[in-house]
Amino acid sequence: QLQLVESGGGLVQPGGSLRLSCVASGSTLGYYAIGWFRQAPGKERVGVSCFSSSGGSTFYADSVKGRFTISRDNAKNTVYLQMNSLKPEDTGVYYCAAKLLSCGSMWPAGALFGSWGQGTQVTVSS
Repeated sequence: QLQLVESGGGLVQPGGSLRLSCVASGSTLGYYAIGWFRQAPGKERVGVSCFSSSGGSTFYADSVKGRFTISRDNAKNTVYLQMNSLKPEDTGVYYCAAKLLSCGSMWPAGALFGSWGQGTQVTVSS
């Protein structure tokens, strides 16, 4: 069974950068689409970005386009989320999750993502 572990979170000032990592074990990452999701205190979880396995398509929430970049290294079984120009509203717990093959149109809602990591905290504050 696929297991996911996130890392790379922390406290950063507005305008700063962080790179999150999602390391997979138990299965081959290349079969899966990987999504990144954020949950802020008192708010619903939202989709941030997704990288399909089939075709290699990438998707971003409008709020992070041009600032965040998702990438994957299947040889290392790792997906990254490079976050630049961070804003206070980017604060939250970031989770990676996996579903077979493609992100699908419902990816922002986390639909059909069956494996989830434990999350890593990102705090953007001065």
